[in-house]
Amino acid sequence: MKICIVSDSHDRADALSAAVAHAQQDGAEAVIHCGDVIGTHTLRGLKPLGLPVHVIHGNNIGDTLAMARLAAAPDSVIRYHGQDARLELAGRKIFAVHYPEYGAAMAATGDWDLVCCGHSHKAEITWLPNIKGGKTLLVNPGTVAGLSAPATYILGDLATMTFAIHTLS
Repeated sequence: MKICIVSDSHDRADALSAAVAHAQQDGAEAVIHCGDVIGTHTLRGLKPLGLPVHVIHGNNIGDTLAMARLAAAPDSVIRYHGQDARLELAGRKIFAVHYPEYGAAMAATGDWDLVCCGHSHKAEITWLPNIKGGKTLLVNPGTVAGLSAPATYILGDLATMTFAIHTLS
């Protein structure tokens, strides 16, 4: 299963939709958004794409009640998890959080196959050692909005655990 990982869209609905559409063309079947969505209108453009979108809020929270209502709508593709998300996709245990430091700490536990974070606006893919003697993949897709950094997202393959940073043109 391929997934699209985005973060820090900061009300830039057009950039978010473009990244998810590109990832979908490359085979993505789900989206993880690592926070700083701001408003629900930012996510509404993803509905026509039909992919499930797992969202956390980050430090630029916006209207959490509106986010919960959007996720609760009968035809919604949005799954709103609050501060962080614990997911299982394609048999992989995935943790999503906004802050890189929190992400690195969760990766260190060795309880997750993949930890996704955002906040820094710096795209990175890093294997971190964990306390169980293995390594855990920590990915930060940067900022899909292109704020003080290139507009980026990550496309990952959960079967092979290969991930690549993509830049929006």
